Amino acid sequence: MKKSTWLKSIAIPAALSLALMGCATEPDDEGGDAGGDTGDTDTEDTGDADDDDEEAAGEEGGELTIGMISDIVSLDPHGSNDVPSSNVQTNIYETLVTQTEDMEIEPLLAEDWEAVEPDVWEFTLRQDVTFHDGSELNADVVVANFDRLLDPDIASPRAFLFEMVENVEAVDEYTVRFETEFPFAPLPAHLAHTGGSIISGDAIEADYEAMEDGEEPGWYLNRNSAGTGFFELEERTSGDNTVLAKNENYWGEQAKVDRVTWRVIGDEGQMINSVEAGEIDIAYPIRPTDINRVENSDAVNLYQQESLSTAYIGFNNDKEPYDDPKVRQALSMAINKEEIIEGVLQGEGNPAIGPINDQVFGFDDSVEELPYDPERAQELLAEAGYEDGFETTIWTNDSAERQDIAVIVQDQLSQIGVDVEIEVVEWGAYLDDTAAGQHDMFILGWVTVTGDADYGMFPLFHSSQHGAAGNRTFTDSEELDDILDQARRETEEDAREELYSQALEILVDDAPMLYLYHSIYSVGLGENVNGFWKHPNGLYQLQEVTVQ
Repeated sequence: MKKSTWLKSIAIPAALSLALMGCATEPDDEGGDAGGDTGDTDTEDTGDADDDDEEAAGEEGGELTIGMISDIVSLDPHGSNDVPSSNVQTNIYETLVTQTEDMEIEPLLAEDWEAVEPDVWEFTLRQDVTFHDGSELNADVVVANFDRLLDPDIASPRAFLFEMVENVEAVDEYTVRFETEFPFAPLPAHLAHTGGSIISGDAIEADYEAMEDGEEPGWYLNRNSAGTGFFELEERTSGDNTVLAKNENYWGEQAKVDRVTWRVIGDEGQMINSVEAGEIDIAYPIRPTDINRVENSDAVNLYQQESLSTAYIGFNNDKEPYDDPKVRQALSMAINKEEIIEGVLQGEGNPAIGPINDQVFGFDDSVEELPYDPERAQELLAEAGYEDGFETTIWTNDSAERQDIAVIVQDQLSQIGVDVEIEVVEWGAYLDDTAAGQHDMFILGWVTVTGDADYGMFPLFHSSQHGAAGNRTFTDSEELDDILDQARRETEEDAREELYSQALEILVDDAPMLYLYHSIYSVGLGENVNGFWKHPNGLYQLQEVTVQ
């Protein structure tokens, strides 16, 4: 029996007003993951279902096992910025607000919020929330979280999300006030990011005490579950697995399964074998070459979700010859994206016009991409003084997909006289060295997690963000900086859209990077799994999952 395949796509509603904004990051490095524990699911609510529906949806209880390629870095939501960690954290911790599958802001730990002034926001907290350690949620705890997040001694890799916040204070026991340096419309969307997860106040104190005894930030939190989420930490074996148990005292609707085990598989090829054999229930990623196998499997269903992720080739704009926009344009026009999408992804991707797609607020579909035109590319190189081409390098990490892309790029650029050497760099060194500007070209990705152009553009292209902050192309444009600064301060939706349209025009024409494609997430689900969905930001949504 052939299992069904479905593609979940999202659309940004027109009226997001002040409530929507964006944050992002590279899928493997995951600085970009937004919180999101609620939303539409793929199964009907079984609360009032008949017996047949209950059987189809699966009974509550049981254990869920999820395969993951890489182990988590940290259970401290302020202390890591990678996707595996965020996927686990988002089930342990909760944020003040969350985002639905359609990227709309909804209440979570905060019941209500408003911008009382352009640069002042107030959030009213739920009054029935208890942390896993038994302590209670209140305004002072929220203040303690943001004090910690912005504490230089903690050195949170997610502090950048709230660098515009000047002050957080408790107005009363259940009201929190945020004051920003300037009007910042996307604040609620930033607060939906897992970087804004709320930790128990008692656990924060215990972690600081451990630091005084010589431990690193997050030492206590990596050993003690201290969130409000529907799962809590049961045990963890570094490099092998992390086990979460259902929070029986959860303030909202409890999770359906009793336990979730995140198991490190390590090998993408083994992932599909494991889910077919029933060793795991959820497998991600499913390689494009394995999709047909899944579609024809009796043991596995294919789940697909259009994403907020963009794969790109970055040019070092601070180094010759990439400091010349004609060279960057030439290289962009010499690459056939469709060949990459078909050859490497088996068609499982959408060509990118710029750094964001039509699922992100601020995208303008009237902006035209640089076309594939090798002849014009050759002319542009000649105009730039490189009629005979030049020698260069392209970096990739050990991702098989990126290495395959590099080979195609090497071949296509050779046709316009550019001799490319491929260098495979270890992941940690890859991030460090691209942040230091030691590269020529490199392949990376970015997730506009909160669905707003600010985080799809500001970290990647603003001159203040050079290096590890996100701008690894070392783009430096006074005109672009001014537009991006205006857009993040503007409170009117239409005005913001116009500014981002201008920015997108510049980014396409100036070509600081070659925008390749927007990924489609492909997940293998064991036939016993129901109620699963994957947020466009890449995070698993497990509250409604059942296993038969």
